Amino acid sequence: MTLNERAVLLNELAQGLRPQSLGLAWFEGLAEDEQGEVLMLLREFCVQARATAEDATEAIRRSGLRPTHTPSVLILAGRIDQQLGKVAALRPRHERIKAFRLLVHVLALADARRRERYCADGCGHDWHRLGGGAAEAPFSQPPAAPPGC
Repeated sequence: MTLNERAVLLNELAQGLRPQSLGLAWFEGLAEDEQGEVLMLLREFCVQARATAEDATEAIRRSGLRPTHTPSVLILAGRIDQQLGKVAALRPRHERIKAFRLLVHVLALADARRRERYCADGCGHDWHRLGGGAAEAPFSQPPAAPPGC
């Protein structure tokens, strides 16, 4: 899967255009280094979308993670932009899976707010046109379904 295909898939997950179960199955099927790349990409998207501490709190609730899970504790432990990097850098496989769930929800919240505040009258963000069929290449073609889905 190319970087653009990953970006499309992650944005589709955050926008609710693809089921979370599909995204989680895809993520779990990736090699460890690929999982790390995906988490860093999600972190970048969250920062670009201007994620806030309030997003983090609500994302913990929506993701179904306990407040005591490592990604939950980390994301609330300091400045959100710094903490997103710590969450994305988690190494144990079970923690990466939790981090993926959390970061997708952080992106969903931050990007929804960005759409309302800054993009309501239109914008140049290709990922804001994924569900409407108006996107220009490279986002005009949805990525192939992840293996096994």
